[in-house]
Amino acid sequence: MTMTERRYEHIIERDWCKGCGICARFCPKGVLALDAGGKAVAEHPDQCIGCRMCEYRCPDMAIFVREGQGGK
Repeated sequence: MTMTERRYEHIIERDWCKGCGICARFCPKGVLALDAGGKAVAEHPDQCIGCRMCEYRCPDMAIFVREGQGGK
C-alpha cells in the first residue's frame, strides 16, 4: 500500500450530525474532529485503523466507516 492509499473511508451524514463530538473523543488515532460548522469531519483519514469506535458511539448514527476505499 502506498502512502496515498486509504484503507478506510468515513461517510458522515452531516444532516444527522448534531456536533456532539463523541466520535472525535472516542477515536484512538485522532482521525475525527469538529469543523467550523460544528459537524464531524475526518481530518486525518490516513491514520484510521478501522476500529469503528466512531460509528459504534455516534448517538445519531451519522457516521459510517467503509473498508477498502484505497487510492483516492
